[in-house]
Amino acid sequence: MSYQAAHRPTFYFIGVTTAQSSIMRVFPEWAKHLGLGDVEMKGIDFKPHSAPQAYREVVAFLRNDPLSLGALVTTHKIDLYAACRDLFDEIDPHAAMMGETSCLSKRDGKFVCHAKDPITSGLALDGFLPPEHFSRTGAPVFSMGAGGSTIALTWHLMQASRGANRPSRVIVSNRSAARLEEIERIHREIDSGVPCEYVVAPRAEDNDAVLAGLSPGTLVINATGLGKDAPGSPLSSAAVFPREAIVWDLNYRGELVFLDQARAQEKQQQLQIEDGWTYFIYGWTRVIAEVFHVEIPSHGHAFDEIGRIAAQAGKPAVVR
Repeated sequence: MSYQAAHRPTFYFIGVTTAQSSIMRVFPEWAKHLGLGDVEMKGIDFKPHSAPQAYREVVAFLRNDPLSLGALVTTHKIDLYAACRDLFDEIDPHAAMMGETSCLSKRDGKFVCHAKDPITSGLALDGFLPPEHFSRTGAPVFSMGAGGSTIALTWHLMQASRGANRPSRVIVSNRSAARLEEIERIHREIDSGVPCEYVVAPRAEDNDAVLAGLSPGTLVINATGLGKDAPGSPLSSAAVFPREAIVWDLNYRGELVFLDQARAQEKQQQLQIEDGWTYFIYGWTRVIAEVFHVEIPSHGHAFDEIGRIAAQAGKPAVVR
């Protein structure tokens, strides 16, 4: 792929189906609200697990092009970091520990790699989890997908600073074993004392089997990208959610089959169901703040206004 030099300050979105993202409608309105000036956003799409050279080419372009200010990275967080870590002048501690990047920026002449997910997933989780949920229920977390988002959100939930309000155990499933080996390494380094289990689950029925053994109040997460980056769900139509489970799909757009499965059982199983919209807002605003060197609040009236602008500009209508 060839890249053209930017003619005005440009912010990039490296993903899979970037043109379909709400950010393409939201960013121009946020840019006006934040006073970012004459800036542009461009999407760059790669297939998941693209060749390392493809990631190196785009990162080298961003590093060397003066008006290319930085990028948000989804889906490719781990693969891009693995292919390009020698191209960064600085790597923040979260990125180094987790082996992934969600944000590329420039500061004081240096090209910097950040992992923002530990912050953004934590803000999203703490926004919808009931007070002292894990200390009250003794519930576990089951996250399907062993990519950067699961690394980050489990790191957040396992922090010793949460005291007793941590999951009784963390279960991560993935279609291949290699990703599970990497997240297991990171969990060992965290050394939180929270028991962790890793399940190779090439079929939806494998995740169904894990789900069947979980206790009431379990936090069940779709972190696979299925429903957005690819069709389907990590669960089969026969899956049964635990009673009073909190069900979180990191996606907010696409087919959202996983959310439909949860909604079909919402009343019977007394589920709390969350999509990825707030996570989307936190994820983008933390990266925009870094790339454009501006202060963006993460709570309060000013943050609520940012959320209102986003919803008005680009939140998909949910028709079920």
